[in-house]
Amino acid sequence: MVNTREELAGWLRLALTPGVGSDAARRLLAALGPPDAIFEQGESAFRQVVSALQAKALCDAPPGWHELTDATWQWLHDSPDPAVSRAIVTLGDTDYPVTLLDIPDPPLMLYALGQTAQLQTLQAEQALAMVGSRNPTPQGAANARDFSRSLAASGLTIVSGLALGVDGAAHEGALLGAASDKLATIAIVGTGLDRVYPRQHRELAHQIALRGLILSEYPLGTPPLAPNFPRRNRLISGLSQATLVVEAALQSGSLITAKQALEQGRDVMAIPGSIHSAQSKGCHLLIKQGAKLVESAQDVLEELRLPDPFAQRSLALEDSPSHDDAVSNEPPEDALLQAMGHDPVSLDALQARCGWSTAQLQAQLLELELMGQVGRLPGGLFQRVGTG
Repeated sequence: MVNTREELAGWLRLALTPGVGSDAARRLLAALGPPDAIFEQGESAFRQVVSALQAKALCDAPPGWHELTDATWQWLHDSPDPAVSRAIVTLGDTDYPVTLLDIPDPPLMLYALGQTAQLQTLQAEQALAMVGSRNPTPQGAANARDFSRSLAASGLTIVSGLALGVDGAAHEGALLGAASDKLATIAIVGTGLDRVYPRQHRELAHQIALRGLILSEYPLGTPPLAPNFPRRNRLISGLSQATLVVEAALQSGSLITAKQALEQGRDVMAIPGSIHSAQSKGCHLLIKQGAKLVESAQDVLEELRLPDPFAQRSLALEDSPSHDDAVSNEPPEDALLQAMGHDPVSLDALQARCGWSTAQLQAQLLELELMGQVGRLPGGLFQRVGTG
């Protein structure tokens, strides 16, 4: 880990120098040693390793370098919560996660917030990436939370991106399921660690820091820039043994993560959904291309060749009930849930299945919505929430 201000200044200068990307920086480190040794060299030495333009840029201090060094050094030593530590690890540190050394473009610097003492012990075999839509269906959000909770209880650390939707549900489930002495979840973010994005996840981020880790490759002060989020996805998959896609449209960042996982030699799994839901199209495409179809937490553990300590507790997704089951002599709310199945359904379709009046149907739907068992979707559609 970075221990001195001089060490921090050298790494920040290397990372901030305009035109010198991570690939050129790694070549400089390999040829000339750590940043303090690099910047003792002159332009002629730089030219032996990088282009002439890059060599010239390395001779000058990058704009804002001194100010950022001061701010970062203060951030490292100014944690307001003694239970939450801060650290910066650099490429080649003994604390640098070994799993990231195997990916094509490991970050030069990794900023960490939370239980940083566990950085060095991170192993891909202990972690599962869980990603999906920022606008999931109620069933998709419930799947993310339930699968994550069960898998965290089985000893896996859940890795995701702190985004709205599936990411947030995955982090929440992991915090609920993990043992108190386990690293529950890791959030890889696309901003500097001095801010939380999205703001709605401020409290969730705090809980993650208390029970897990928040990591970023971006300097303090980095705002939520669009290109940063697809780029950080390689770290989500890179830290993990496998990636589970919960819900994803055909054009989504989750498919980028899945593609990067495959390129990194990691397994990819996907939860199937309704053939009528746009949010399931990406998962179905992955399954067609060879991703493991997952219906339960046990399926994930079996694919990863891990023991299931809760073999009797299946999170299997149920099949849609038959019409006869739906109109049995159950309580009205149970009968309505059976009639809904697990796909989004319109009011007219429900009325046809149940034979109820519009007023009775709307009253039951409202009651189930208030109980948190039914979600209201755009377009006048309804869907069950949860796997029960």
